[in-house]
Amino acid sequence: MVETVPPTPGKELAQKTSLPKRFYQRAETKDEADGGASLLLDGKPVRTPGKAPLVLPTKALAEAIAEEWRGQGERIDPATMPLTRLANSVIDGVKGREEAVKDDILGYARSDLVCYRAEGSDKLAALQATHWDPVVAWVKTDLQAPMRLAAGVMHVGQDEASLDAIAARLAGFDAWSLAALHVMTGLTGSALLALAAALGRLSADEAWAAAHVDEDWQISQWGEDEEAKLRRETRRRDFDGAARLLKLLQPE
Repeated sequence: MVETVPPTPGKELAQKTSLPKRFYQRAETKDEADGGASLLLDGKPVRTPGKAPLVLPTKALAEAIAEEWRGQGERIDPATMPLTRLANSVIDGVKGREEAVKDDILGYARSDLVCYRAEGSDKLAALQATHWDPVVAWVKTDLQAPMRLAAGVMHVGQDEASLDAIAARLAGFDAWSLAALHVMTGLTGSALLALAAALGRLSADEAWAAAHVDEDWQISQWGEDEEAKLRRETRRRDFDGAARLLKLLQPE
């Protein structure tokens, strides 16, 4: 977990010394069956925290994860290794639980961020419309899932047919892509923005900006808190890691 407040010198030192020391010199990859690859540290295969072999589905992903390990200094900081952490989560926590992960993503779609528009501020509502209306239109046209919109925070129910259409699209995601989508959904608060990014309708930058319209509006009015800024930077790093993983899953 990354510290979300500026640490005092003593606290910062304690944080650094609490991280595990680097115990290897070389981080390499080894080709495996079906185009996958595994990670080797000083020639030894790496396992997940759950003791499963860390075997990646593509050589590109394995190489990117090896690069995270090569980039560590005297101590290993998991916060700087989003791909490694996500790969561990897939192997230890998503495989075999795909349906539960899909259900969680659908839970976000039932009360999706982009369906709730501001009351009392025409400027904020206009910004939301600029960022969110194209996504709502895309979901309706491409996914055959029209969504109901509401002003304010009162819950509006979505048609089950629309949710079924989104669920049908999720059926095409394997454990790896599903895990990345789940991370992006949780970090944006929107299954629709995450899907738009995963399917190429939005870039990662566009999806992130759309997810933070309200927050950026508040910052423009009241300024930015340093703690919130650091927390957002950490979340953005994890979001970018998930978006990058999706790209690294593509065949070369």
